[in-house]
Amino acid sequence: MKNYDRRKVLKSMACVGAMAVVYPGYGNAGRSLPTLSIGACDWSIGKTSDPEAFSLAREIGLEGLQVSLGTAQNDMHLRQAGVQQAFLEASREHGVAIASLAIGELNRVPYKSAPETVAWVRDSIGVAKALGCTNVLLAFFGEGDLREDPEGQAEVVRRLRKVAPKAEAMGVNLAIESWLSAEEHLRLIETIGSPNVKVYYDVANATEMGFDIFREMELLGTEHICEIHFKENGNLLGQGKVNFQRVKSTLDKIGYKNWIIMEGALPKGAAILPAYQQNLQFVRQLIKN
Repeated sequence: MKNYDRRKVLKSMACVGAMAVVYPGYGNAGRSLPTLSIGACDWSIGKTSDPEAFSLAREIGLEGLQVSLGTAQNDMHLRQAGVQQAFLEASREHGVAIASLAIGELNRVPYKSAPETVAWVRDSIGVAKALGCTNVLLAFFGEGDLREDPEGQAEVVRRLRKVAPKAEAMGVNLAIESWLSAEEHLRLIETIGSPNVKVYYDVANATEMGFDIFREMELLGTEHICEIHFKENGNLLGQGKVNFQRVKSTLDKIGYKNWIIMEGALPKGAAILPAYQQNLQFVRQLIKN
């Protein structure tokens, strides 16, 4: 791991102090940021599970990042204390909070079947606690798709039942993001029987499935939605299929006050920095209304 010299440490401390003035409590992993703070997924800005993502996030103007736990290739390296420290130092140096964790690799190495994923999900809870965030996104797309797979769903229920007590004890939510409807998510959660298994709601995914996203968000409410992706596929935010003004009105109605995490929203051939600066400007203007 990279060793930080005295000058970098002092710079990091100064950044924490400055952020604490703007956002009291920032030194405690940024948990006192304003409501509806805006972040992005590290993979969406081309820096999957890379501490350099914080530098780019600062350049974009983001308040936070959703950070990947790692990949199968690096054995989910955020489980290592040294890697955690590097991410915390990068977060403080650049004044960008760690909003939440994600295990996107579950799309290729499914939680419903791959034995190694049991440890990934179990260990992610302690990592989230160490990084000062509350939500861990568990992805169920690609090879991990749960649609029309009762056996796969049953195995996910079995595994989450076993790990949920640890999540409850540590105050961390395990958040299911999938192609399932709100009703199907609720049935899974009810079967698992833990208040710390929730839904990571993605407005673009649900739109692609033809669901009424506004009804779904009201049905799930803040009891079940722990965090949300503002996403478009192949378009900037506000220039695609999703009616974000109605999304914002619905979030107001249900009292959602957590992170807004931007994902995708990158037109073909577009450069990440200007595209995400434009996405950020759109969301900032939206939440002012």
